[in-house]
Amino acid sequence: MRVSYHPGYLAEIPQGHVFPMGKFPGLRGFLLKKNIVRERNIINPRPVLTEHLLTVHTPRYVDAILNGNLEKKEARRLGLPWSESLAIRSQLAVQGTLNAAMMALEDGVAGNLAGGTHHAFSDFGEGFCVFNDVAVAIRVLKQSLWVKKVLIIDLDVHQGNGTAAIFHDDPDVYTFSMHGEKNFPFRKPPSTRDVGLPDKTTDKVYLETLETHLNDILAEFSPDLVFYLGGIDPLETDRFGRLSLTLNGLRERDRMVLRLISSRELPIVLLLSGGYAPTVEQTVQAHAIMYEEAVIRYSIMM
Repeated sequence: MRVSYHPGYLAEIPQGHVFPMGKFPGLRGFLLKKNIVRERNIINPRPVLTEHLLTVHTPRYVDAILNGNLEKKEARRLGLPWSESLAIRSQLAVQGTLNAAMMALEDGVAGNLAGGTHHAFSDFGEGFCVFNDVAVAIRVLKQSLWVKKVLIIDLDVHQGNGTAAIFHDDPDVYTFSMHGEKNFPFRKPPSTRDVGLPDKTTDKVYLETLETHLNDILAEFSPDLVFYLGGIDPLETDRFGRLSLTLNGLRERDRMVLRLISSRELPIVLLLSGGYAPTVEQTVQAHAIMYEEAVIRYSIMM
């Protein structure tokens, strides 16, 4: 399985910041150590073209990120202090998702060892999300006629508000978000389908709910490509999640998504999205589950 990764995914942030920036190189190392991916299948992206960012984001906002012109209130909303390395990282990660989408269209499955920055709106970022990588990838692919209809399966514990807002008027992009109802963001623009879960939702209810909704969606919508935001923050150990999935439940979730998508022979892009386990090492191991299950699933099929 091919994946996108670049050493520049590691941006400079203050020591002790809550965002686990070290998970990106950590995940690469873990996947290589466990032979889940091979070195030759790790593809380094270049920075995304500015013209591609402008398919989603406003010129003022793109300039503010690339040249460090964010206002103080914008930086607070973003949650990450601006630096040149953050601007570079954000450009690399968007191209990584675009590359992964093109690789998935060729191979059936591919991933980006970053991405899923679903809180980024067209004219501002928030919740540690600078640019909306999925939205940019979809816009570029649609303009290039690589795809027409796209499904986004967003299982981060936080609703994909930026993505929902960006594609609100596009019937060819189906946005599905299953998240904690009482969790951030507190204003949730409507996705095509939103499923808000109560605090402390456990494996059984979570998995039954997900399977019902995914089967309904796939019966009514036939995409050319699927983006899967496999956030690990529904875990009961997550600092901000408020749901109660176990690691076994998380594995069953990823296994279910891959089974339902692969059984319909739909190409799928795997993206990290959020996760705040007690340590970076635990965060890495939880993110790796999605890739491990993908390799198992698609090696059986090939």
